[in-house]
Amino acid sequence: MTDLISGQLAMAVPAVTAQVLDFHRSGKMRVLAVTSPKRLTGAPEIPTAAEAGLPGLVVTASLGLLAPAGTPIAIIEQIAQATRTMLAEENYQHMLMETGFEPITDSTPEKFRLSLAADVALWTPVVKALALKID
Repeated sequence: MTDLISGQLAMAVPAVTAQVLDFHRSGKMRVLAVTSPKRLTGAPEIPTAAEAGLPGLVVTASLGLLAPAGTPIAIIEQIAQATRTMLAEENYQHMLMETGFEPITDSTPEKFRLSLAADVALWTPVVKALALKID
């Protein structure tokens, strides 16, 4: 971010975070587009990549809570319920949206598992093509 703001880099593809949106709003950086399927609620002035002329560029990130394999379903559901309660609070939703997140208020552990599986399916060909390995 420092190199981008100082002009050392002409372009970057960072994740949209509160910091990125703050730099965008202050004029220190110009966000050209977001890769989400629709404009961000917290920054509706930023077009989507599709609107900016890149219709195939739709990439979202999954953010959620994870637990070790074998965690009892009752514990998973207790965590899920606490999460749903928190996400139902309007102030919390507003804070998330202002920092670049789009809260999913009807999420469930199964929907999140499917979202992660979709992410793996999306990125597996890239990992294989680049022969990436975990050290």
